[in-house]
This record gives sequence, structure tokens and C-alpha cells, in this order.
Amino acid sequence: MPLPLLLAVSPLPSDAFVPYTPAPTTESVDVLSGSGSVDTFDPVGRAALIARELPRVWSGTYRPYDGGASLPVELRIASAMPMGQMVDIRGSLSVGGIESPVQGNLNAKSDQLDLLLLGDKLGGGFEPGGQLLGLQGFPLVTWQPPRLTSIGGRLLLAPQASFSPSPPAAGSPTIRGLW
Repeated sequence: MPLPLLLAVSPLPSDAFVPYTPAPTTESVDVLSGSGSVDTFDPVGRAALIARELPRVWSGTYRPYDGGASLPVELRIASAMPMGQMVDIRGSLSVGGIESPVQGNLNAKSDQLDLLLLGDKLGGGFEPGGQLLGLQGFPLVTWQPPRLTSIGGRLLLAPQASFSPSPPAAGSPTIRGLW
């Protein structure tokens, strides 16, 4: 009994097949030629805005990575000065009741925060030569110790609302609640 012979292993060409070629448009030509700027973000302007509106008091807790007890933390920012796309930050950090001066930078473009502890007497197991690093600004900051034998830890900070009521302007009525 003869076996059927397969004549075609590959599909036969068809007249209905047309290769796709995208039509050139003016928008794609302009973008590819580089006539327009893609980056419209102004880091220098944002640095000035951050320096003006940055909360001056932050509080939270410090927890070492080795599972030690949490300590109360308070960061007080004495000055925030814009310098290009960076914000120069100076103030003090209190960890477990021991206060030490800090100085650092906040990058307005990437929100990276670098703080150095400047005091000799540091609380919470901090050591001179280490740094505080925040990759998303102030809310979550990690302590990077200067030695490999120290594990480090994290600071969870939240801004403290500083409410200072302003006196009512002369001639404006006092607003009282209904209850």
C-alpha cells in the first residue's frame, strides 16, 4: 500500500498577505527629531517650594534591625535653604532623649535624603560617621552605621502639625460653631 505523499510542508504564498508599514505622521517625526523637550519637571523650582513648605518638626520611632526596642525620635529642622535642585537641611535629631545636630541634603528631583549626625554623643546606638538615608524623603529613613558589625535600623517619621492661630483681622466677623 503506497503512503500518501505530502507535497507542501510550508504554506503556499497568498495574494491577500500585505506586510504592515506604519504611515509616517508629523507627531512621530517631531518626537524622533528631538525638536521638543520631554522633561518638563523643574527641580530648582521644586527645591524652592520644598524649602518654604517643609514641615519643621517630625516625630516617630527608631527601631534597630536586630529587633531591639523602639525609641522615640524627633527631628527639628532649623533651616531649609534651596541650592539649585538640592535643599540644604540643618537642625537637630533627638533619639531616646539624646539630642544631636544634623546636617544634610534633600534632592528635589529624586526625593533622596542624606543626613549626617554631627554630635559626639548620639542616642539609640548611633555612632559617629554613620548616615541617615531616605529614598522617599522623610517618612521612611534608614540608619546606615559606619561599621559592618553594626546592623542599623529604620526611622518612621511623620510631620507634626504646628498650629498657630492668627488673630482675626479687624472688621471681620468672628465665626462660631453651631453647637
